[in-house]
Amino acid sequence: MFEALEYPFAQRALIAALAIGITSGIYGAFAVQKKMSFLGAGLSHAAFGGVALGLLLGIEPLTIALPFTIAVGIVIAYLKENSNLNVDAAIGVMFSSSVALGVVFLSMKDSYTADAYAYLFGSILSIGELDVWVGAITAIIAVTFAVFFWGAMAYEAFDRELAESDGVNAKRLNYALIFLISLSVAISIKLVGIALIAAFLVIPAAAAKMFSKTFFALTLSSVAIGAVSSVVGLFLSYDLDIPSGATIILTQTAIFLLSFAASKVFRLSV
Repeated sequence: MFEALEYPFAQRALIAALAIGITSGIYGAFAVQKKMSFLGAGLSHAAFGGVALGLLLGIEPLTIALPFTIAVGIVIAYLKENSNLNVDAAIGVMFSSSVALGVVFLSMKDSYTADAYAYLFGSILSIGELDVWVGAITAIIAVTFAVFFWGAMAYEAFDRELAESDGVNAKRLNYALIFLISLSVAISIKLVGIALIAAFLVIPAAAAKMFSKTFFALTLSSVAIGAVSSVVGLFLSYDLDIPSGATIILTQTAIFLLSFAASKVFRLSV
């Protein structure tokens, strides 16, 4: 892979992998702490409905998937804040409806298999320069959000009622977080695919939670695991000639299992 870095496609893939790893690490820490791990799966499958509509209309699928995913995310946030449904139930409703719409849209198009497959599983090695810029900007937004709102978000994640009594606008923060996660999910579809993007938001943070004693440590560890696993997985996929997105997820899974095993050993030795 180091030899391949002489080529522009490999350089673009490396930058994009780092950007996705950092972005998913930040948002994943909040999602896991707030018990919203299912959100990534819900939004990624919601994006499937937008992609299917784009394919049906014969236009760039991401131009439909982006507003579609954000709209679904806002509806999920609204249901969470304004009904007695918990967040998993709200996600489940929108998840199922969006997938059903996607199936209907694809059934109305005669030939869709190849295009649909590309968006389902992604191809980080075939992305263009614009995709890299968009991914990098998304990562910058995630870092900026974490820097300016991390304290309030952490406070709200641990004790919402106490945070609100201290003047934290928990509802606004929740809308902002879900909006930004929706944005990152939609943008990342072309890079890693609908079927895999949810894992990026859960596995690094879940692995970090095994050994992190504070939420600050959890956030930093989640970002580190997301970035490192993305780069290592990308290198392995190139050397082994296997799909990059799936290899990155398997690398993250290996880190999760090692973290779990290490946490058990540490507890036994203490």
